[in-house]
Amino acid sequence: MSILQSAPALGTHPAGGSLPSRAETRDQMSRATYDLLVIGGGILGISTAWHASQSGLRVALVDGGDFAGATSSASSKLLHGGLRYLQTGAVKLVAENHFERRAVSRQVAPHLANPLTFYLPVYKGGPHGAAKLGAGVFAYSALSAFGDGVGHVISPAKARRAVPELRTDNLKAVAVYGDDQMNDARMALMTVRAAVESGATVLNHASVTGLRFTQGRVTGAELRDNMDGSEFGVDARLVLNATGPWVDHLRKMEDPGADPSIRLSKGAHLVLKRSAPWQAALATPIDKYRITFALPWEDMLLLGTTDESYEGEPADVSVTEKDIHQILDEASLSVRDQQLSRDLITYSFAGLRVLPGGPGDTSTAKRETVVTEGRGGMLSVAGGKWTTFRHIGRTVMNKLADLPGHPLSDHMEPIADLPKKLPLPGISNPKAVAHRLMIDGGGAGPSMAEDTAHHLATHYGSLAFDIVRLANEHPELGERMHPQAPEIWAQAVYARDHEWAETVDDVLRRRTTLTIRGLDTDAVRARVEELLAQPRRS
Repeated sequence: MSILQSAPALGTHPAGGSLPSRAETRDQMSRATYDLLVIGGGILGISTAWHASQSGLRVALVDGGDFAGATSSASSKLLHGGLRYLQTGAVKLVAENHFERRAVSRQVAPHLANPLTFYLPVYKGGPHGAAKLGAGVFAYSALSAFGDGVGHVISPAKARRAVPELRTDNLKAVAVYGDDQMNDARMALMTVRAAVESGATVLNHASVTGLRFTQGRVTGAELRDNMDGSEFGVDARLVLNATGPWVDHLRKMEDPGADPSIRLSKGAHLVLKRSAPWQAALATPIDKYRITFALPWEDMLLLGTTDESYEGEPADVSVTEKDIHQILDEASLSVRDQQLSRDLITYSFAGLRVLPGGPGDTSTAKRETVVTEGRGGMLSVAGGKWTTFRHIGRTVMNKLADLPGHPLSDHMEPIADLPKKLPLPGISNPKAVAHRLMIDGGGAGPSMAEDTAHHLATHYGSLAFDIVRLANEHPELGERMHPQAPEIWAQAVYARDHEWAETVDDVLRRRTTLTIRGLDTDAVRARVEELLAQPRRS
């Protein structure tokens, strides 16, 4: 891989040309017959659409909200092997997770993922001893082929220098290991873009109102465009239900008598302003199985997560006062009080983990991916975790190839023949991109502020140069969206023209970080709404 791969010219769409209008996309979807209709624009559906379109299938992808608008943008933002899985002896699973983590962070999306050192503090009276955790992090790093260094134990004093807010009362030692971190919404959007580059047709904010049947088989869906109320339909040889927490809702459209197939676990997080720079993350054991995280992320601090059974409507999930109290209380085991002031909280979010149905505590349940076929032939995929999103896409494709009565294998390349580590758009060395932007604006204009250059490089990779060219052509778009945020207004226009942003929240919550920083003021929102109302640039 070259340090800087050339970016497509500004104004080009990933599939060649500007984004089609929603009306054009609806018309295309309603006229075609697709090999595969993927319902659900979370990372499971997006990854499957990407792999299916790579294999030569004609693919359509729809979501009732925004891409990664629910669970997939409400994660702990980690690509990790799963240290806690060693507790249950799942050594093979940890090794497989590490393989996928390294592939994504090294070959597939090094511009969107970054290595992160973790400190696992050992306190007097805690659930684990220093020797046990030291052995655990060594084994964990060994399963990653020591690609992130050798897991080891350091003194509290050394750890405090990297994490100034670390609580050192009764701290005996600190175990050290490595994993990776990302912005989940940005990773999902780049995967959508990769699917479109491979030929997929996609539409967000389009809800399924019913399924189409031919001789008892599911052969498409009826949809409503939530942006203008238009109704349309899509025909497909096979339909994949990848709706995450809503998977059983769609299964009941296929078969009203379908039994529940999943259970839901709620995970809540808090985002806080950081009182000092952190050079490492904290992973603090709560009990034998649970860990609470304090993660430096987007120049802030991300705390969480909770884990409790959830039985309400998926759309109603939210962060409660109980969640806030629990997260701050658990964080206080290893983080000093001044960093945990409620005044520092800028944002909170909750998501739902999709777990296989069955008994037992959700905190010990395996994050398995389950693919089932309904009585109408619709496939449903549920479960899994962010780290293995590529593997999940391959798993579904293998299932498609083996389906009796669905000869999609006649129209697709074997999944084993596809590139193993196909990169996501914008792949580049983010440090090199940021350096170039700071030197001469990527060759397109004046130098750029360090924080904005770093932000663009780590959220767009080489595609950052498209945004800079846009800002240089229209200087008002080079201004910051908020004085305290690194984003510039060109990103909002780019989100509208090239990243399927339709609403203010699409822009401020998932294509930029203004909302999570607590900077989505009325003035900012009004300006974004004004930009979204303007026609897309060709």
